[in-house]
Amino acid sequence: MKMYSPWSLAFILLITQLMLFGSVCYGGKVLVIPLEGSHWVNMDILIRGLHARGHTVTVIRSDKSWYIKEKSQHYSSITVPVSAGIDEDFVKTAIRTVIEIERGKSSLLNFLLLQKEMFHKMSEAHRMVINMAVNIFEDKNLIKTLKESQYDLMLTDPAWGSGILVAHYLNIPLVYNVRWVTSGEGHFAITPSPISYIPMTGSGLSDKMTFVERVKNMLFYGLMLFQDRFLIRPIYQAVCDQYFDAHVDFYELLQAADIWLMRVDFVFEFPRPTMPNVVYMGGFQCKSSKPLPEDLEEFVQSSGEHGIIIMSLGTFVGHLPHGLADEIAAAFAQLPQKVIWRYTGDRPVTLGNNTRLVNWMPQNDLLGHPKTRVFVAHGGTNGVLEAIYHGVPVVGLPLFYDQYDNLLRLKERGGATILSVGTVDSSIFFQALQEVLHDPSYRMNMQRLSRLHRDQPMKPLDLALFWIEFVMRHKGAAHLRTESYKMPWYVYHSVDVIAVLLALMLLILIIVIAVIRYLCCRLCCKRKIKHD
Repeated sequence: MKMYSPWSLAFILLITQLMLFGSVCYGGKVLVIPLEGSHWVNMDILIRGLHARGHTVTVIRSDKSWYIKEKSQHYSSITVPVSAGIDEDFVKTAIRTVIEIERGKSSLLNFLLLQKEMFHKMSEAHRMVINMAVNIFEDKNLIKTLKESQYDLMLTDPAWGSGILVAHYLNIPLVYNVRWVTSGEGHFAITPSPISYIPMTGSGLSDKMTFVERVKNMLFYGLMLFQDRFLIRPIYQAVCDQYFDAHVDFYELLQAADIWLMRVDFVFEFPRPTMPNVVYMGGFQCKSSKPLPEDLEEFVQSSGEHGIIIMSLGTFVGHLPHGLADEIAAAFAQLPQKVIWRYTGDRPVTLGNNTRLVNWMPQNDLLGHPKTRVFVAHGGTNGVLEAIYHGVPVVGLPLFYDQYDNLLRLKERGGATILSVGTVDSSIFFQALQEVLHDPSYRMNMQRLSRLHRDQPMKPLDLALFWIEFVMRHKGAAHLRTESYKMPWYVYHSVDVIAVLLALMLLILIIVIAVIRYLCCRLCCKRKIKHD
């Protein structure tokens, strides 16, 4: 029997893998322009995955970055000076204002105030983001360096538009890590989106709407168009007009990305039309739980048969108004369960001995712990998908933007109940916890969703990395991209075709009427002649 050396065996194994799995993507160069907060948490997972597969990653960050560190083992960074950034103070001020409006007396005026505040903060944030793009374009040495680096791909989160502009300037393929774009929910920018059964963000509607709800959905659609056309898009279009060739339209640049890595899947999202270059990687950040730190595990085990409740309101919300925090703490204090609450504010006066406040907690590991009974969450996409992955029912306490809509999707599937931050008190909060704790349908429904979500031929993270490398290998993915975004609205909706067909029908009708009138006149004339 012929013996092979270890090196020969390794070479044979490599050749076999190439034959089985097809072409590979050798170490490419990826330029990343990310967002802050939970969006960065998502992007960092992709960056780590790319680094592990041998790619070189460069992250462009501002000198006001809150979450994005300048130094990392997984990427190098370019820091761009800006006059202002989306930092901790900006975010906390916005959240505090929203909660104060929500906690005020419920009325049409409060709704209008909330919309006004959201519009103002969104416009302010976009102006801060565009300032970084302008500073990049104005720095000739930086632009020269970026061009000479010959990046294979731009990876960006299109909720802010600076990455889109830089990718166009450098003329490199573009891949999105996306749930939101500058105009709103990402699907509305690229896929057919009939608003008769696709609810708008903020509407609080499901995919089954009555006539009145469809009217409401239409009004929210109009609100989105107004915000995009008159408040946000002009900010980016001004930069396009200044730095790009004439007739470059920002909205077309936004729609022209090669691949859209969408951070949802249809276990979570309502069914809807989609496109060939939209790849669903919902839950790509989810993973099996790891052992807890020793002190935390000891606290969890002390709960006995009652188990634990965990509460987190996301990356940005570490504290609440004193009155609201006291109401929540009072409800927790009445429960036999132990509670782990990520909270950085002042200690609530009603805090019970069963509740432990932490500045940070291993959320994924706690959700995967067998003693976790309920997750109290604000409804961010990451937390909702992690709850689905681990099959943990949710008590939702949404604060703003898409959070209510995310929780509504869980509620429609029987895995969550939703409270309003404007009306919640200790009694309401306690009753909601009791309902989810003791009604087994909530846990059964979430575990069913977990089984559906996990039953995939390929892990979402591996799928995302495959498509990023696909774009590198093929220098884009133009064959998957629809050309509809280049059409004027009247062409896209076939208004010109309908107008021509209607005109032809009208012309035929006029001719027929004219012929009939002519024949009738001839007949009348003949009868008159005969009569005479």
